[in-house]
Amino acid sequence: MRRIPSRLWLLCALYFVQGLPFGFQVTALPVYLRTRGVSLAALGFAGALSLPWMLKALWAPLVDRYGSARVGRRRSWILPMQAGLALACTGAAFAAKQDSLPLLLGLILVMNLFAATQDIAVDGFAVDLLRPEELGLGNTAQVVGYKLGMLTGGGLLVWASSRIGWSGLFLVMAALCLMVFTVVLFVREPPPREPEGREAPKLDWPALFARLKEALTLPGTGWLLLFIGTYKLGESMSDVLYKPFLVDSGYTPAQIGLWVGTWGTAASLIGSTCGGLLAARLPLLGAVALTGTLRLLPLAGRWLLTQVGVSDAGVLGVTLTEEFFGGALTTVMFAFMMSRTDRRIGATHYTLLASVEVAGKAPAGPLAGLLADPKFGGWGYPNVFLLGVALSAAFLALLAPLRRSTTAPAAQTVP
Repeated sequence: MRRIPSRLWLLCALYFVQGLPFGFQVTALPVYLRTRGVSLAALGFAGALSLPWMLKALWAPLVDRYGSARVGRRRSWILPMQAGLALACTGAAFAAKQDSLPLLLGLILVMNLFAATQDIAVDGFAVDLLRPEELGLGNTAQVVGYKLGMLTGGGLLVWASSRIGWSGLFLVMAALCLMVFTVVLFVREPPPREPEGREAPKLDWPALFARLKEALTLPGTGWLLLFIGTYKLGESMSDVLYKPFLVDSGYTPAQIGLWVGTWGTAASLIGSTCGGLLAARLPLLGAVALTGTLRLLPLAGRWLLTQVGVSDAGVLGVTLTEEFFGGALTTVMFAFMMSRTDRRIGATHYTLLASVEVAGKAPAGPLAGLLADPKFGGWGYPNVFLLGVALSAAFLALLAPLRRSTTAPAAQTVP
């Protein structure tokens, strides 16, 4: 059995830390707010806490441009962001103890800011480290590590909160951040390299933006950005209402936390691993087409639950299947995105693509909440779930223009 390189374990640990606060936000927070009587419309806007993930491309060039050669260009950002994340988690423990919801929400926003900025550096680190043949396994480490963090922050620690309290939950998150921080302290970062293998010179601002402009003006870039920006839109509209739908159907927060936050995330982890293996064996667009098509089945299953009624077996089956295929699709899509990234400006270029991915699904929460809320659109759960299926099916039509334009910027050179 082939040994997994240590750099993949390191990437997995770094992405794990970034998944902790987001896991709490997307899994535990909607249930908590709904049980306190927050409306569906207001609940949809809770996704604004993840705004730093959408806007991070604005400061990504700073991460590519600045950094200590002695500490390492990527570690210069990763270490302080991890320390800040640990401090924000500690502050959230205080806010939870004081039962201050506004302060807690503000600190979750700060956590996302630190995690998103670290993500820029870690993505650049991954682009620097991974060889082309390692993109499938590397993006498996990325997605699996992130979702393990989500599983911990939104599932296991929420389950343990009945014993350790919400304050204890955030203190454990802070301790986990500090553990990975300690590991990174002893990591030696290799210097960035050009595609040909020689060490890359440090870019000044004009050179950085010239290379970014070159990457964004390649033929087919418009189709690429539309492809990345829409692949999760329909799924996200369905996701944002699924947990409130279960609450309104009579399921308890404990059941939802176990089935969706824990078992669902475990299914997503298995799906992500399978997606990485698929990406290593099939053309990346072919892997996206396969997993994107299979994802339609459980999304339609959510709509079916609204028609035939919920049951434990039905909810579990739909949840686990959707998480599995959604996880597989995410991994192969991220591998495809990394294959289209210019390694010379890895943090900036990949972050821009990742920001397009986040921005594309950002309207999903507010739109789904407004459409489903009886005071506004009044569509209800069934029609919004059906709309999610339709948008996810429409995304597959973009595979055709993408297949006609497959030039990878990483292969380009600048005189």
